[in-house]
Amino acid sequence: MKRSPRIVFLSVILLSVMCIFSLSHAANTIKIGIVDTYTGPATTFTNDVLDGFKLAVDRINVGGGILGKKIEYTTRDEKFKPDIGLAMAKELILKEKVDILMGTINSATTLAISDFVKKEKVPFFVTFAKSEKIVGEKGHRYIFNMNENTEMAGRATAIALAKKPYVKYWIAGDDYEYGHAIADAVWNNLKKLKPSAQKVGETWWKVGEADFTPYITQILAAKPDFIIVATGGSGMVNFQKAAKATGLSQKIPFYQHTATELSVLAPQGPNGPEGVYGTANYFFYYPDTPENRAFVADFKKAYNRNPRIGALYGYMTAQFIVAGYKKAGKIDSEKLINALEGMTLDSPVGPLEIRKCDHQLLLPMYFGVTKRDPKYDFLIAGNIETIQGRDYVPSCQEVLKLYKK
Repeated sequence: MKRSPRIVFLSVILLSVMCIFSLSHAANTIKIGIVDTYTGPATTFTNDVLDGFKLAVDRINVGGGILGKKIEYTTRDEKFKPDIGLAMAKELILKEKVDILMGTINSATTLAISDFVKKEKVPFFVTFAKSEKIVGEKGHRYIFNMNENTEMAGRATAIALAKKPYVKYWIAGDDYEYGHAIADAVWNNLKKLKPSAQKVGETWWKVGEADFTPYITQILAAKPDFIIVATGGSGMVNFQKAAKATGLSQKIPFYQHTATELSVLAPQGPNGPEGVYGTANYFFYYPDTPENRAFVADFKKAYNRNPRIGALYGYMTAQFIVAGYKKAGKIDSEKLINALEGMTLDSPVGPLEIRKCDHQLLLPMYFGVTKRDPKYDFLIAGNIETIQGRDYVPSCQEVLKLYKK
């Protein structure tokens, strides 16, 4: 059917108005794309990253945004699959035209996206992936690491363990990249600091293993002084439950990275094993400072729960993006990157710096041991030792050598 000239004219006018509105909206927003795992066990970490980010963004937008522009964000669930994550990153950058990309708990996803953002020259803020390659040998101008990696966790743990009386060590863990990386980082750095340390054996199981009893029986028979347990994801909680059920936690002390963190202890309630050593970048109850208390109060008001470790990463990512753009004076990727290099901001855990040489956020590491506290219906960390970022992060000289390989 032939359209009348009037209908054609009105259609053209309507299309023009929609285009003008769309362009006007885009001009008044800063678009951030978030690619992460929002399905399965990883959500115990990633949901808090998102909620911490949203907490900061909502406040920023209410206050007028950045340089007169509001922050607009969109999320994509890559289901812990690198190929899906890369496809989603391409869609967000090439079709959605986001100004910034952030997220990823899966290191393989992170490294795949890293190569792409380097080509497209889009800033990428990594909020939970742990591979040391991210800002190590694969680092570049457009990537920022807003959490610690396996090498950093290993160095911090070695600093604390070297002061302990343990000599005979057993290594056990999930047989995949993260498990071996965290175990190697702890052990190799411990041997440097304490040459008398001996590895008397090691055990590796498949990721998702349900029955730890045969492995624990083998470890108990060897009678080591201490166990470095290299587990990630759901394996953290499952091993702790098995350690308590078999009596291992009462007989031989052991360590897991993030063993003392709320994401691991809250699901176990009061039944978690006491005496487990762990490292983490954040506790909602420590440090007991006005800044941390205010952050916890705001987070609980918004979400009716205490913030976990990821909340700090997401919250500070938003804060650095805002401060970077303000310092840059305009919404420009290259100027943002220049502004962020070497920048220091206050945070719930004290002043935090994004190091210029590799774009690594220098976070404190808290080494502690699980214990009961009458104020909570889950275990918390006690005997906390603070190891500052500058004391455990690889030096700029070490990082620059990796770049040249």
